[in-house]
Amino acid sequence: MNKNSSNIMALAPNTSNKRETVCIFGTGDFGRALGHKIIQAGYPLVFGSRSTQTSNLIPKDAEVLSHAEAAQKAAIIIIAIQRQHYNFLTPLADTLRGKVLVDVSNNLKINQYPESNAEYLAQLVPGAKVVKAFNTVSAWALQSGTLDASRQVFVCGDDMEAKQKVMDIVRALGLTPLDQGSLLAAQEIENYPLQLFPMWKFPILLSLGLTAFFFFYCLTRDVIYPYVYENKDFSFFIAISIPNRICPILALILLALVYLPGVLAAIIQLYRGTKYRRFPDWLDKWMLCRKQLGLVALAFASLHVLYTLVIPIRSFVRWRISSQIISQALNNETEPLNNTNAWLSDSYLALGILGFFLFVLLGITSLPSVSNNVNWREFRFVQSKLGYVTLVLCTAHTLVFGGNRFLSPSSYRWYLPNVYMLSLIVPCIVLVVKFVLIFPCLDKPLTRIRQGWERNPQYSE
Repeated sequence: MNKNSSNIMALAPNTSNKRETVCIFGTGDFGRALGHKIIQAGYPLVFGSRSTQTSNLIPKDAEVLSHAEAAQKAAIIIIAIQRQHYNFLTPLADTLRGKVLVDVSNNLKINQYPESNAEYLAQLVPGAKVVKAFNTVSAWALQSGTLDASRQVFVCGDDMEAKQKVMDIVRALGLTPLDQGSLLAAQEIENYPLQLFPMWKFPILLSLGLTAFFFFYCLTRDVIYPYVYENKDFSFFIAISIPNRICPILALILLALVYLPGVLAAIIQLYRGTKYRRFPDWLDKWMLCRKQLGLVALAFASLHVLYTLVIPIRSFVRWRISSQIISQALNNETEPLNNTNAWLSDSYLALGILGFFLFVLLGITSLPSVSNNVNWREFRFVQSKLGYVTLVLCTAHTLVFGGNRFLSPSSYRWYLPNVYMLSLIVPCIVLVVKFVLIFPCLDKPLTRIRQGWERNPQYSE
């Protein structure tokens, strides 16, 4: 559900100060909360209810009438009632003819009915102009002033004039209407609130699976192996050491997975010789959740920074440093500074700092409030060019940290390599393939394909 040109507010203000009366069928939590906001926006309001007795919960400036009487007083009627109670509208079909009916209902599960609630309402009252709106806003959000909730209201309907009237009300309430087209979009709009972080499902499940795998992998190498062969109890590594190994590994792998689908898409386009064929479904879904993958990767990178900052105050680290000092004092010798190790240490720390800085920059520019203020070229430059620079820096950070240990036999316990070696597989593959793709012999035809050229066009002009 993206931006639509019809969402742009009119530059000229409404010259008429008088607003149309709005009717709300239903005096439940949502109906009352929406009624308060509508009255604050300057609209006359009337409630239609089975019981015409007033209550302290009803806004003071609103009338409470029967459904038939309330419908006669307003041209816009908001149906704040669940679908299973829509049958009472059938006897009111003549009264509701030509009026705008706004369906705000939601279901308990996705695709609960064959047709959307709004389409069902249109079938019950065929003479009315049905518009779907307000179902993505909660009563709590309306009562709290929508300061802590989404301000977007998805709107759809077959009658343009009716839709425009509803969007005017949405804007008057301080919300942002998003025109989703005809009433056929109502099913998607009704499913939207029922999807719990739809684009986050794959990144979260993937990160949880990788976390579990690398946790048991590190547990085997760093805790179980020393206990079996050296009779040393390093079980306390579970608290800090193992998480501090897992977090940077996941951050690097997930960052690489952000750019891997783009590389695969380029290879597929080169192979097909056209951009006018859809990618496989799995690749489409992968590309759609790249932003979420990157934000999860940033979260793991941030945890790695926090874990690293507490290393000097750990009891194990302080004990190891004091043991080395005492050992040098007893042997009456001072270990000289190893310039090579000093360079390697400072280099991998510098690469890590720069990589994390760009990582944070990528995360900031992916926020809607920031991305909406940059043009597509600026956004692409940051997310693509600087993204690959971030991947290079983070990969180099890992390589410099332990590149000299690849050939060391002590790095392999039970024939298992150090875990950071595994973290380099995906990033190195992505960077190598990307490096090959920038060769002119591949980059030029790929650019032409993305500009519309086809190797074997199906249709000639």
